[in-house]
Amino acid sequence: MKDLTYIDLKECILSDNDGIADQIRELSVKKRFFLWNIMSSPGAGKTTFIIEIISRLKDQFRFGVIEGDVESTVDSLKMQNLGIPTVQLRTGGGCHLDAAMVMKALESLPLDELDIVIVENIGNLVCPAEFDLGADLPSMILSVPEGDDKAIKYPLMFSVCKALIVSKTDSLGIFDFDFEALRINTGKLNDSLQIFPLSAKSGEGMEEFCSWLKQEIESKKYQ
Repeated sequence: MKDLTYIDLKECILSDNDGIADQIRELSVKKRFFLWNIMSSPGAGKTTFIIEIISRLKDQFRFGVIEGDVESTVDSLKMQNLGIPTVQLRTGGGCHLDAAMVMKALESLPLDELDIVIVENIGNLVCPAEFDLGADLPSMILSVPEGDDKAIKYPLMFSVCKALIVSKTDSLGIFDFDFEALRINTGKLNDSLQIFPLSAKSGEGMEEFCSWLKQEIESKKYQ
């Protein structure tokens, strides 16, 4: 009997993805833009947060947005209404964005005219964490109503991110959310993870995050 031929498709897919992610990193240096990947579960407040960030920093940076969605164009239309160059990536059922999709979207943006490109990833705490997009800032949003235990349930997402935005802090009086437990659980996975409690609705914590974000952008070294 012949030996079984075994092909690890996941390993092949991720290897191909990582190669394109490296090309994106090279492109971002060449075109001098900062790429920010924002991940979360559905309803965590990604779009509201992005709109608030743009409104606060639009006089300092030129923004572009890549919107990932399974079907709708609701979020991309919101960005377009703000006058932001936007590309919609509609996956038709796919649960994540990969580097090839993002590269395709970047080709449709006026990169020479942009300082920051924000990727609003598909709402999902599992698959998006597996795909490197070549982002300078991989980050995630965890909303207070989701609970503080998500780092235990979805460890990879918290491991690959540089920033954790805890959104909807204006609802802390309603939900049982333990920040200390969150810090302990995330610290076991990623001791360099920066945690930012904030509310895009009330504005609480937004100034602190914007200051940190500006430092991240300015620290990027362009060749």
